[in-house]
Amino acid sequence: MHPPASEQVLVQGGGFAEWASLNDTIMGGRSRAGCRVTPEGLLLEGELVEAGGGFVSCRSPRLQPPLDLSAFSALQLDVEAEGRTLKIALGCRDGALGLTELIPGGLRWVIDVPTQTDGITRLTVPFRDLHPTVRAKPVGLPLRFDASGVTRIQVLHSKFGESGELNPGFRSGPIRLLIRSIRALP
Repeated sequence: MHPPASEQVLVQGGGFAEWASLNDTIMGGRSRAGCRVTPEGLLLEGELVEAGGGFVSCRSPRLQPPLDLSAFSALQLDVEAEGRTLKIALGCRDGALGLTELIPGGLRWVIDVPTQTDGITRLTVPFRDLHPTVRAKPVGLPLRFDASGVTRIQVLHSKFGESGELNPGFRSGPIRLLIRSIRALP
């Protein structure tokens, strides 16, 4: 079965080869997790420690040239995530002459998405619902998400939600997150 012509598969299966883990150790935390490609997709496994950071993630390499998703309105991810609330974070050109790239940790456009306890959860991430943040803190600047210039995709489980408040779906301890595919939807 082929996807509809208007849908675009961005990543699935072995297409995650250049993705890497990014954990709270960059901020002095103690969480440890690693990403590896499996026949089913990208698997993040490790141990999440709440103190000192509280996040683990898989992220794409910096997309050069940026990914043009201007013909689309959302991303769709198929994941297995143990009922955790995930944060999907996108980097994009900022419309501010690239100045947000100078911010440590960078500007990211994020949304929190809950997952089912068992099996595959299909997550839809409408671009209009993304919120600008820097290091898990909301940004109040008048910025606009630029779907024509997506520079990075990241999937996190963090103790902080998109609003900067604690994530009620956060769980420390062992984590297993499988990202099966990422698609762009019309």
